[in-house]
Amino acid sequence: MTIFQKSIHKELLRNFGGSTVILFTIVMTIMLIRILGQASKGKADPSEVILLIALNGIGNAAPILTLSMFVSIVYTFSRMYLDSEMIIWFSSGLSLSKFLKPLWQFCWPGILVIALLAVFAWPWSNTQTQYLKDRFEKRSDIERVAPGQFQESASNQMVFFIEKKKNDNDIATSVFISKIDDDIETITTAKSGNVEFSKADKFLSLKQGQQTILNHTTGEVRLTEFESFNFLLDPAKRQILTKFQSQMLSTLELLQSSERINRGELFWRLGLFIAAFNLALLAVQLASVNPRVGRSYSLAMAMLCFMGYYNMLTIGKRLIADGTATFGGMMLAVHGTATLIVILWYLHTEFNLHWRRFVSSPMPQNQ
Repeated sequence: MTIFQKSIHKELLRNFGGSTVILFTIVMTIMLIRILGQASKGKADPSEVILLIALNGIGNAAPILTLSMFVSIVYTFSRMYLDSEMIIWFSSGLSLSKFLKPLWQFCWPGILVIALLAVFAWPWSNTQTQYLKDRFEKRSDIERVAPGQFQESASNQMVFFIEKKKNDNDIATSVFISKIDDDIETITTAKSGNVEFSKADKFLSLKQGQQTILNHTTGEVRLTEFESFNFLLDPAKRQILTKFQSQMLSTLELLQSSERINRGELFWRLGLFIAAFNLALLAVQLASVNPRVGRSYSLAMAMLCFMGYYNMLTIGKRLIADGTATFGGMMLAVHGTATLIVILWYLHTEFNLHWRRFVSSPMPQNQ
């Protein structure tokens, strides 16, 4: 590797590392806030918050690394333009196309990692995340209850409330249970209760309470007081059934499927690393800055280009899933257009091409 290649490669690696750390910190902070909000609402297990954040980080690593690589290239080359380093390289006989070799040496490991993350890590992380959510939703009814909060059961037929929980034997005090079965509403209250097991069933053993049964059809009311009462929580063992969506299917399953929603998901996964390649080439052109404008202009344009490209992937995925567009048509429209723009831009820079050179101007007439 020559001095020319080493100087560019070293700076690209340094900027890539810094931008990756910053972007991951921002994304993980947003995920932490969102998952903590779900945990506070009872939609996620508080003890699995760190695991959920890690799984979401793995799933979103591909677009984060794509943006990090894109920003690092723009930042490096814009710095070289502002410090007149590019002018020195151009004056020594190097053209802009000569920078593609060290750029490719820097980009190919990142593009390979992005491809592996999009093809394998993305569906795996979605599957594991959905499994944790399903397992939390399928837990027993009494485990869903938090002291001082009304909590609906997994069957959506009962509402639980307890005032507090003691550590010993998992005893709850001031228990309230409301259950609606068709026109029959049952309200059960007790001073205390704890969980007991009988074969495959789980019961809540209530002490010193009363039960009120209301028949909304006939208006009949029946009140029963008890010293001890076993309330059935789970009629049978629950089996966790995860509804596999397209985001959880493996890439091989997507390739074998002809459903539109799966073709849309395949377009999005393949598009991530194709976009990483196109954006890396586009970044070199976007880095050319006017010293009067400054580096912020190039970085702003880079962010707009990335957001536009990434949104087009999402829109294309939705259009394919809806049947509005085909897989091949969207690949050609999105990635083909981006590749064509990059090629024309490089040809213009390398050979100073301009549309006026291909349009014959009228000859002036002699008076």
